[in-house]
Amino acid sequence: MDSQLIQFLITGITTGSIYAFIAIGFVTVYNVTGILNFAQGEFVAIGALTCISLVKMGLPLPVAILLAVAITALVAIIMERTTIAPARHSSLFMLISITIGVSVLLKGISLLIWGTNPLTLDSFSNIQPIQIFGAVLISQNIWIIFTLGLILGLLYLFFEKTVLGSALKACVINRKAAQLMGINTEKMSALAFAMSGAIGALAGILLAPISSATYDMGLLLTLKGFVALVLGGMHSVSGAVVGGLLLGIIEAFSSGYISTTYSEAFSFIILLLVLFLSPNGLLVKVSGKRV
Repeated sequence: MDSQLIQFLITGITTGSIYAFIAIGFVTVYNVTGILNFAQGEFVAIGALTCISLVKMGLPLPVAILLAVAITALVAIIMERTTIAPARHSSLFMLISITIGVSVLLKGISLLIWGTNPLTLDSFSNIQPIQIFGAVLISQNIWIIFTLGLILGLLYLFFEKTVLGSALKACVINRKAAQLMGINTEKMSALAFAMSGAIGALAGILLAPISSATYDMGLLLTLKGFVALVLGGMHSVSGAVVGGLLLGIIEAFSSGYISTTYSEAFSFIILLLVLFLSPNGLLVKVSGKRV
């Protein structure tokens, strides 16, 4: 089997898993609030930079990860309470503009705290790379893919097996009906933002050992997560994951077989094609219904 093809596939799945994390954050907020949160990428940057700072302060990596995820979730809740909740009855355009403004604000704060120098985080483990048909699978790739599977499992258990998850799901299905049932939809909105912040932070922390973390890494990741969201459909976690993996694989193969110069352009060409041909997402088109 062609080792180069396998290597591109591994790279694509790894990168696509990061995009999937970001797209899941998009879906979580969108399903509950109807808002596209374009500050999602800043959660990725804040999570990564906070974790690196905590590790440099001498905290063990697991503790640093938990604290960084918690801090980023808190940032997301503060964002929701101070900017989104007061403007809840504004137009969709206004709400999306607010998230863009928050993104710029968070990026500026990150610049003041961490500066412009890239920061790095050591790999989570020192396991020797695994050879697969001549291709190399490094340990951090395994961590990223494994964690994505773990998060999907936890989300399934949360939504299907817990009262809180059922309440959140009720808001997704019908917000007004959920209100009539006594569910506090404002708290559910804050919870959705907290979950998206935590998932975004986790993506940044997993990515940091492979790609250095910087204060401005959020914008491009936001756009990639949005492309993945559009590919998979805007209402489905599973669709977001498929969209993320598909985007990562397309980028890896286009970089390898065509040119790295145009790999970014491919993402946005795909976005335009999907918006033009299947605006509800490819997965919706294939299955005939949202999943």
